[in-house]
Amino acid sequence: MNIPDDAFYTLLRQALDRRKTHTRQRALYYALREAILDGRLQPHSRLPGSRTVAGALKVSRNTVNAALEQLAIEGYLTRNRQGTAVSPLPSSPVCVTQACPPVTLAARLRHLPAGSRRDSPALWLTPGLPATNYFPLSLWRRLLDKVLRTEGSVLLGYGDPAGEPRLRKAIARHLALSRGIQCDASQIVITEGSLEGVGLCTHLLSQAGEVAWVEEPGYPGAKSVFIAAGLRVIGVSVDGEGLAVNTLSPDIPSLIFTSPSHQYPLGQVMSVSRRLALLEFAQQQGAWIIEDDYDSEFRYSGEPVPAMLGMRENAPVVYLGTFSKTLFPSLRIGFMVLPPALAGALEPAIASLLRGGHRAEQLALAHFIEEGHYARHLAAMRRLYRKRQAALREALASELTFPHQVYGGEGGLHLTLTLENVDDVMLAEQARRYHLAPGALSRLYLKPANALRGLVLGYGNTSASHYPNAIRTLNRLIAPIQHGRE
Repeated sequence: MNIPDDAFYTLLRQALDRRKTHTRQRALYYALREAILDGRLQPHSRLPGSRTVAGALKVSRNTVNAALEQLAIEGYLTRNRQGTAVSPLPSSPVCVTQACPPVTLAARLRHLPAGSRRDSPALWLTPGLPATNYFPLSLWRRLLDKVLRTEGSVLLGYGDPAGEPRLRKAIARHLALSRGIQCDASQIVITEGSLEGVGLCTHLLSQAGEVAWVEEPGYPGAKSVFIAAGLRVIGVSVDGEGLAVNTLSPDIPSLIFTSPSHQYPLGQVMSVSRRLALLEFAQQQGAWIIEDDYDSEFRYSGEPVPAMLGMRENAPVVYLGTFSKTLFPSLRIGFMVLPPALAGALEPAIASLLRGGHRAEQLALAHFIEEGHYARHLAAMRRLYRKRQAALREALASELTFPHQVYGGEGGLHLTLTLENVDDVMLAEQARRYHLAPGALSRLYLKPANALRGLVLGYGNTSASHYPNAIRTLNRLIAPIQHGRE
């Protein structure tokens, strides 16, 4: 079956006339491909010869041949001694310009917690952000240059799936001194932040349909990972001693996620009796505790609280740490510490699931730790954040006229403010108009209907000079919401 010449050449001339960023060859290719897919060029139809087409369109024969050859390679055309013909396609023609079908997501994704907005530059009072303007950037640049000069193109390969050995050794030495964790490099896996660590624990230590316990309120990232993996997520309330475990619960977990050294977002430190009880419960039930030690480096009174992983030999605990809070978020380097037996058992799986990367940054961080820069930076940031927390407490006491309660403990990068009869989601959204980005406390609950209402106020990235005006602004925004006028 031959194609009518008039219709065929009109199609191609229109394609050449419309071309903007495409070459003539690509314009012909796209025009013929679309005509085949939408049925204007029927299967087995024969095309004129390339010489004839080139003459009619006044283009190079090479241009025509290149377009036809590409279509033949992809299976749209068949070319042989008898000429060029449209190939029959296995399904009915579909218009390439029609709208995509409706996107159907997995049903469990409907239950994910609301995601956090990440502003750049960051707005004031954003939770979880350190004072990035205090990071020694010029020193970091020198360390990166040193690593690249020394290692060169070797760093362009994948590297060890578990992370650079030098960084893992440096972290092990730091944890022994600062967190009371005795481990070696073989137990440490470098991750892209603590959230990837949660994901790895979920893949490696649980099955879809099993139960995960989370703190209520608590870190929404962990809840999102568990829900996306098909786990049944149970919220466990926190009190003054931390996670209030109900050992008689019928929902026996495979995973227990907790932040015992500084509960997020209320700030409690889990008591030693509660820690030991949780360890005993997990051991009896065959559950794994995921210990999120997200900002324990910033404790402002007393000694650092020891990690649960170091409290008992062979504790069923996977310890997660991150440099996003202590250095800067875009570094995207965290780590997990596995008990010795688990580290050996999971080594093949880790090699299968991970690919080494960010090698220059990992080695620069290793030097940063080894040369004492990390310890000095932490000490300076503790002094800064201690002053900022005190200033924020003072601003809340002097500027906030509504009944409230402040949570936050003696460390970290945020304070949590509870308020009665306030739509905290609306309040947080309105605050953004004034360059403020506190988090809505109710969004940190699995069941917002039963949630405390209030704001999570990050002070890490906000100078103390802004606090009085920021709290006055929030105070002004609370009034109409609390009294039901919005």
